[in-house]
Amino acid sequence: MPAPTDRILIIEDDPETAAAIAREVRALGCNATIVPTLPEGIALSAHDFRVIVLDRMLPGGDGVEAIAKMRGIGAKAMILVLSALGRAANRVEGLEKGADDYLPKPFEPEELRARLRALLRRATMQGQDNDLLVFGALEIRMKARTVHINRAHVAVSPKEFELITYFAQNAGQIVTRMQLLENVWHLHFDPGTNVVDVHVGRLRRKLEEAGSQAIQTARGEGYIFAPLPAP
Repeated sequence: MPAPTDRILIIEDDPETAAAIAREVRALGCNATIVPTLPEGIALSAHDFRVIVLDRMLPGGDGVEAIAKMRGIGAKAMILVLSALGRAANRVEGLEKGADDYLPKPFEPEELRARLRALLRRATMQGQDNDLLVFGALEIRMKARTVHINRAHVAVSPKEFELITYFAQNAGQIVTRMQLLENVWHLHFDPGTNVVDVHVGRLRRKLEEAGSQAIQTARGEGYIFAPLPAP
């Protein structure tokens, strides 16, 4: 259950939509802060919010394009994009650019509440003390969202960090492409692209260049995260 002090930032320029979102936020026992423009939202994003609900077409620009800027100034909140741009390609783009979830408009209040509950749970899990995942020379720091191999930093994108974290949490088990779509991209359908293979390939190359063959291919089934020493 959310704590009464959980704060959710709503960046939405339509007053009726903002009020509808705020009602669902308060129904969860959380505090709602509403701002109507992207610059205002960016300025507040690094404050102590658990979730940010972000429209795309805002005064000041595209909300999805601003996610990297929010992260760059220290925003740690889960980000839910809520947008009339709801085609599969739009959702994939939003998730690729750092959103934690993407819900098309118009939305059902019950589904919005369920998405917010899930994001609050994820925020709570990330805030717990299990900060460091260690696999021999490979270290994953959850709070800092960094990866190190033999104490050297490996630069990974936000999506690659989510990917390696999911692999690490399922170490030694076969992970299918559909599991990755559902748990890393939060897509409950196959978008018909090679988005998973491209990202896994890019992450695998970075790890191998740093000296870890952590990601193995299970032919015809998916992948296995099993860190091994470099040959």
